[in-house]
Amino acid sequence: MTTKAFWKAWIKRLNIELKIGLVLSFFITALSLASFFWTPFDYNLIDHQARFLSPNARNILGTDNFGRDVFSRIMVGGRHTLLLAFATVAAAAAAGTLLGLFAGFAGGLKGEVIMRIMDAINSFPGILLALVMVALLDNSMFTLFTALVILFIPSYTRVMRSGTLQYKKSGFVLAQRVLGASPGRIIFIHILPNLKGQLLSASVIGLSNAILAESAMSYLGLGVQPPAPSWGRMLSESQNFFFSAPWSAAFPGVFIMLTVIAFHCMGEGLRRQGEPHAD
Repeated sequence: MTTKAFWKAWIKRLNIELKIGLVLSFFITALSLASFFWTPFDYNLIDHQARFLSPNARNILGTDNFGRDVFSRIMVGGRHTLLLAFATVAAAAAAGTLLGLFAGFAGGLKGEVIMRIMDAINSFPGILLALVMVALLDNSMFTLFTALVILFIPSYTRVMRSGTLQYKKSGFVLAQRVLGASPGRIIFIHILPNLKGQLLSASVIGLSNAILAESAMSYLGLGVQPPAPSWGRMLSESQNFFFSAPWSAAFPGVFIMLTVIAFHCMGEGLRRQGEPHAD
């Protein structure tokens, strides 16, 4: 089989949700990464003579109330949003995996204590936790990252605990116990590899949730601070001009929506792809 035929066969096996998610996420991620090297205009260049220009051949998504190019700011804002989302999911997934594996394998009082702590964290409204973190630390990207990680840990803990309980009493685990394998070896060598599909799907869906949470927080003025752009802050700054210059608010909102849809479709597609009778 040639390389071209291999890729065609591989793509054909993917379900429609995964295909949509891959295409959209590739497009948005490529635009965001390109902003490290190139943008059509300086994203912070203020030009009062170019205020509120509608989309045109020069400024394809128009300009905002300071005459700044909306497309350039969306590209740069995307890298801040995606960077924070990826970092949040990576940290939360790592911590949640360790806690979930331990809670599921240890069981008893130790497992219950961990899960009750997770329930307590879940009971806190996300915005309230972020505001408390800002009051204790400062209003920065790191503070928002810390707050989001704390909020996201419980979901990964539950996923990994559920999977661990599923395999805890399976035949291959009992065989390892008989052979004298240590708990650490059983957990990380024999149980964790069987949960990688669940973890991957949960992590990709978690990206869409993290992007939505970051956008909501930055809309309220938390996290990325001016003059650096972020999609949520762009939406907040432009809402007062929505009727006179709708493009300055609509396009950041569209990119938030497309990015959330992209990673949600990817996560659901991966989950369905792993099912025995996935399309």
